[in-house]
Amino acid sequence: MAAELFKKQEKLMPFDICVFEDEHFNRLYPLTLTRPVFDLRCGISLLREKIIRHFPGSRLHLFCREYLVDVVRETAPDVAVNKIDSKPCLFINGRFIIGEKLPSLPAHNMAWRNNGEVAAAYISGSRLASLPQNKDGIIPSSWFDELPSEDIDGIFIRYPWDLVHHNPEQIKTDFAYFNRGGQLLGKIYPNVTLLNEKNIYIAAGARIKSGAVLDAEDGPIFIDEGATIMANACLQGPVFVGAKSTIKMGAKIYESTSIGEGCKVGGEVEESIIHSYSNKQHEGYLGHAYLGQWVNLGADTNNSDLKNNYGTVKVYIDGEMVDSGSLFVGLIMGDHSKSGINTMFNTGTVVGVMSNVFGAGYPEKFIPSFTWGGIEKMEAYSLEKGLEAAHRVMARRKMLLSAAQEKMLSQVFKITADERAVRHG
Repeated sequence: MAAELFKKQEKLMPFDICVFEDEHFNRLYPLTLTRPVFDLRCGISLLREKIIRHFPGSRLHLFCREYLVDVVRETAPDVAVNKIDSKPCLFINGRFIIGEKLPSLPAHNMAWRNNGEVAAAYISGSRLASLPQNKDGIIPSSWFDELPSEDIDGIFIRYPWDLVHHNPEQIKTDFAYFNRGGQLLGKIYPNVTLLNEKNIYIAAGARIKSGAVLDAEDGPIFIDEGATIMANACLQGPVFVGAKSTIKMGAKIYESTSIGEGCKVGGEVEESIIHSYSNKQHEGYLGHAYLGQWVNLGADTNNSDLKNNYGTVKVYIDGEMVDSGSLFVGLIMGDHSKSGINTMFNTGTVVGVMSNVFGAGYPEKFIPSFTWGGIEKMEAYSLEKGLEAAHRVMARRKMLLSAAQEKMLSQVFKITADERAVRHG
């Protein structure tokens, strides 16, 4: 196995692992306004979890933008964040999903590239000590410009829709890694239909209520600890349902969908990722979408994910319209944002952090962070009101908005001031 190759080298030359953000984190706005790129979900696992499992026993370091450091330390208290010694280190780009084939560590400084971008690099302690100090927690690709390089197998996540498009294969890959197919440990009520049981995992404490259908004939289904699949819900694999999430009565969860921890999801969902702690409880269609944390979609919220002319979808990313090259791109919504009942989102709509969208008709395809309103009127939303709402929302789940999270959201408010100024004046 690839990881074994690294372990053999480790006996001769101990090394650290550093998962880092490069200068292209902004291509993944608004999802990366509130988290490092490596804490995005694709498949069952977060990107950094996929990287780390290749290197069991290695010393892990994380490098991210400075304003995110305290929040990352809360989620990874035993990991060194934005601190690294002058020792041999294997740097791995946090946007990169490692493929099946990995080279063994060289005896010299070396970079590995995928389609021209630096995916990983091995740097000796002496070279690491001589490099210029990184600014704002970002490790620029220029660090690795002069290194000899080889190609490496894997996938780069460049834009939000890449996460969605690679989600089905990543669910399958993660499912195979965990190797729990056929284990039905939770409570399964009478009259539940399980198709292709060997491709289904139901964790301890999960409940599958009567009338539910779990169809794993075309892909695996992973139901995590404490999750509830309510009566008459239908899930078509590949699908992941995170710990303590609830799939509501009669819900239709189609293939290639990942629903993280603590979510409540109903209606119709297809080929989408819901990061965690977000709700789409009612009827309405969500397709080819990515929702961040603490999002709430009001009843009968719908998004379009296909243009009527079947053209490729253009998406507003960090100040410019980018052609996704894809026919299918749905809603991309940042953390703590919400929609009112009967809200309609056009194809490829981007909603920033802590925004509230409501009203008749289709709102604009880009809604800045901290914005309140809809097609008739939009205005800037104050930081204080946003934080107040976040405290109330999280308290309902018996969770607290920490001081580190407040500080981070305050910085996001400043970072996104210009986009609000352009929109609201």
